[in-house]
Amino acid sequence: MILAIDGASSDLSIALTDPAGSLITDEGWTSAHRQSTELVPRIVGLLAAADRSVLALRAVAIGTGPGSFTGLRVAMSVAKGLALGLGIPIVGVPSLWAWLLADPEAAGAVARAGAREAYLLAREADEPVIVDRDALPDHSGGRRGALVAPTQLAADFDLIGTRPPRGAGAIARRAAERLASDPAGDDLHRLEPIYLRLPRGVNVERGERVRWL
Repeated sequence: MILAIDGASSDLSIALTDPAGSLITDEGWTSAHRQSTELVPRIVGLLAAADRSVLALRAVAIGTGPGSFTGLRVAMSVAKGLALGLGIPIVGVPSLWAWLLADPEAAGAVARAGAREAYLLAREADEPVIVDRDALPDHSGGRRGALVAPTQLAADFDLIGTRPPRGAGAIARRAAERLASDPAGDDLHRLEPIYLRLPRGVNVERGERVRWL
């Protein structure tokens, strides 16, 4: 099985699929500030509900963002811990791309980038961009062409007609495609979230190379 985790926003999702990416079961929930305490119990519960053991996992797929700094770090840490402990491949998939894959009618996907800014990946774009909340496109006219946006972000930015992301299933499907051609997956030690910008208070000063003790 493949376990997929998406923690790039306040709307988290997890999924179990077979090795080809076909969905076995999934779950999504909203958690503003409790990702670190909720994610592992939710994974344990998902495995139990599917009557599967963690030892049956053959790969871990993780949404790499961009999005919430805390959510991305928590989800990445859990995914890397499982991959390392079980000795299985890990595959990173950009979260906004997965949100659009999971919602084919959406015109774009947005995630929080700051107090007044958002990461926006338009359907036709190759990469996300950072835009002010007032520059977000108006897609409130109906279901077709709406934006995928986390529940908390939509409320804070007064976005109308958006739909919350549920990307874990799409992340697992993309990971299955990758693993079919590259069974090793990503480099466990080099895989990092896509931040696009530095966290608040972090300077862009070059320091010495980190050495592990």
